[in-house]
Amino acid sequence: MAETSFDLIVVGGGPGGYVAAIRAAQLGMKTAVVEREHLGGICLNWGCIPTKALLRTGEIYHQLHHLKEFGLAADNPRFDAAAVVKRSRGVAKQLSSGVAHLLKKNKVTVFDGEARLAGKGTLAVTKAGQPVATLAAPHIILATGARARELPGLEADGKLIWNYKHAMVPEAIPGSLLVIGSGAIGIEFASFYLAMGAKVTVVEVLDRVLPVEDAEISAFARKSFVGQGMRILTSAAVKGARKGGNNLVVTIEAGGKSEEITVDRVISAVGIVGNTENLGLEGTAVKVDRTHVVIDPFGRTGEPGLYAIGDLAGPPWLAHKASHEGVICVEAIAGLHPHPMDVTNIPGCTYCRPQVASVGLTEARAKEAGHEVKVGRFPFIGNGKAIALGEPEGMIKTVFDAKTGELLGAHMVGAEVTEMIQGYTIARTLESTEAELMHTVFPHPTISEAMHEAVLDAYGRAIHF
Repeated sequence: MAETSFDLIVVGGGPGGYVAAIRAAQLGMKTAVVEREHLGGICLNWGCIPTKALLRTGEIYHQLHHLKEFGLAADNPRFDAAAVVKRSRGVAKQLSSGVAHLLKKNKVTVFDGEARLAGKGTLAVTKAGQPVATLAAPHIILATGARARELPGLEADGKLIWNYKHAMVPEAIPGSLLVIGSGAIGIEFASFYLAMGAKVTVVEVLDRVLPVEDAEISAFARKSFVGQGMRILTSAAVKGARKGGNNLVVTIEAGGKSEEITVDRVISAVGIVGNTENLGLEGTAVKVDRTHVVIDPFGRTGEPGLYAIGDLAGPPWLAHKASHEGVICVEAIAGLHPHPMDVTNIPGCTYCRPQVASVGLTEARAKEAGHEVKVGRFPFIGNGKAIALGEPEGMIKTVFDAKTGELLGAHMVGAEVTEMIQGYTIARTLESTEAELMHTVFPHPTISEAMHEAVLDAYGRAIHF
C-alpha cells in the first residue's frame, strides 16, 4: 500500500515540479509528486527539448546546402520527415525516463493521476475518473503549468491548424506555412520549417518580431529572417480562415489593407493559458489573475500551506525560471531564507537561426527606468572565430548605468549566443560593473570575445572594430 502522508506534495512533474520535489527530498522532506501525463512536463516532452532536436536537424540541413563555402560537396541532400520526427521524440523519451530515475533515486514517491484539493492539506488523486489515493501534507506546491492559447475561429484541429504539439510531429513538411505570433515559439517553428524548405509567412500583431527583445536586436533578427526568405508582417492580424481540402485561405489585415493568402498549414503561437482548472481552488484564498496564480516572491499563495510555481504562476514562462522558483519555494518552506527571485536576472533564449539571447533591461526599458546609459555594440564580423565558423552574422549589445557602471542588460543575436548569455547572467547576479568585465580575460579564439569587446565599446575602448 502506497504511503499517503507526506511533508510536501508537488502537483505536476514538469521542470518546476520535479526539481522542487528533488530539492525537498535533499532537505530531508518526505515528498511526493502527482503527474497526470508525463514526467518532465511540456518542456521536456513537447517543448524545450524536442524542438531543439528539430532545430538541430534544420541547422544541419541548412549547412548541407552551403557546403561549397567550406570546400565540401555532397550530392542531392534530402530528408526523411518521419525519421526527423522519430529522432526528436526519442530524445524527449530518453530524458523523460531520466526524470523518473532521478525521482526514484531521491526517494520521491510518484502518483500517476490528477490531483484536486479536497480540504486543507489534502489532495484527492484520480485517474480516468477512478480514485487512486487521498494524500495529505502540510505543504502543497501547485506546478501544473500552462497550455497553448487558442484564437477564436482558429482553434487547432491537428490537420490544417496546428498548435505546438502538432507542429512537432508533422507527417510531412508542408509546402507553405503561416505562423501566427513571433515570440520564441512562433519564430522557432518558423525557422525550422523555413530551413526544411517550406515557404513561411509570420504574422505579428505588435510592431516588431520577438517583441520582448531589445528593439535593435529585433530589427537585426528580422533582417536576417527576411534575407533567408521568410515573409514577415508586423502590426498585422489574422481576421479569419477558410478551410479547403488540404489548405486554408487566410485573411490578414495590415496597414489598413486586407489580403488573402493560401497556405497548406497554420501554426498558432499566440501565448499560453495557466492550467488552473479542476485544482479545487474554489473556496480557498488563492487569487487567480488572467489564468495565473498570484504568488509572493517565495511562491506562497493567499492560502496558508499552498504554493504555486512555474508557468502556472505567471511570466516569464521559461523552464529555468520554473526550476529555480521551485528551489526557492522549497528552501523557504524549509526555513533556509533563500534570496527571492529577481526576474531581471533570468536569461531568455530563442533558438532560431540566428539565435537570440538576452538578460536584464533593454536599452529602452533602462531609459524608462530613469537610467543614464552607456551602450556598447560589437558585430560578429569583427570576431575571428565567427568568421572561421562561417557565422559572421550577429552582434552583441551591452547596456550600462553611466553613473555606477552596473550592467543593466545584455542582448545577443548570432550563432551559439544561447550558450554565451550565461556569462552576462553571472555578471548581473554578482552585481559586476564594467571594471570587472573589462578585467576578465576571455579565451581566444572564441565568439565569446565579442562579449568583452561589447563591454569595452560602451566605454570607447573596443580594440577590434
